[in-house]
Amino acid sequence: MLTTMQLAVIISAHQRPKGLERLLNSLAPQLSADKHCLLIAENGTPAPLSLPESFANVVHLHDPRAGKCRAQNRAIARARGEVLVFLDDDVIAAPGYLAAVEDFFAGHPEFAAMKGRILAEEDPARKLGAAACYAALPLVDHGESVIEVRGVVGANMAFRARALAAAGGFDERLGPGAAGHEEETEMSARLRRAGMRIGYAPQAIVYHAVDPARARRPAFLELARQRGFSRIIHERRALAKIALDNLIAILRLTIARRLRAGPERLAREEHRAAIARGMLDGALLRLRRRSKDEAA
Repeated sequence: MLTTMQLAVIISAHQRPKGLERLLNSLAPQLSADKHCLLIAENGTPAPLSLPESFANVVHLHDPRAGKCRAQNRAIARARGEVLVFLDDDVIAAPGYLAAVEDFFAGHPEFAAMKGRILAEEDPARKLGAAACYAALPLVDHGESVIEVRGVVGANMAFRARALAAAGGFDERLGPGAAGHEEETEMSARLRRAGMRIGYAPQAIVYHAVDPARARRPAFLELARQRGFSRIIHERRALAKIALDNLIAILRLTIARRLRAGPERLAREEHRAAIARGMLDGALLRLRRRSKDEAA
């Protein structure tokens, strides 16, 4: 399908110079000066990364403060295009990726946003061995057909510019550099509440790096705890229900350990328990703050 759609590609960058260069190189053959604009939204570093010479003219926004959502919102304000595409600096784009994004939005006017396909660049089990269960890669593969989905995933997502403008920017309390997670979940919920739909684009493929540094149990559990903590920021849940879910998660983990469950099952239960603990931490912090405000 031939389209004349204008795309703005926003790359979130943080301390991955080699990853950013690999992503830029994967996009280079696909970029067209009359159809695409490229913005790099870098945050949390003292000085901006040096870009490859061939990309010296891209819009490079740098904020030394940590906060992925803040950097993305700055890029959104500068972006020009009918569709805004968001990629992380630890993926590479498949050949034809940008054309697939254009075709998705041109062929499916019912969708305001796109959840792209995210595949592992290498076999995680082969590269990481037993540690693969702690990698927590944000992989997405719903098959070969376009379907409606509930939400996007930050490493490979896109929005019609008018839909994103109507919904507002990303919640800067959330995401890496702030609470840690859930920025795309919160945005997806906002779109759905506004009556907008999200579709899965099977041909808009990126490949996610399999980094051994991600496959460490302490980091895996801390990221899960952050996810639970972030969830409390944008969701309203009763404290009693949160406490009950935490107890159930602990019980499930205890049972798995006593049954000497395999590493994958243990990792899933540890992940569940860490999320539940993060939600409880967030709920208790919110309660303490409320009590302090009322006392003042």
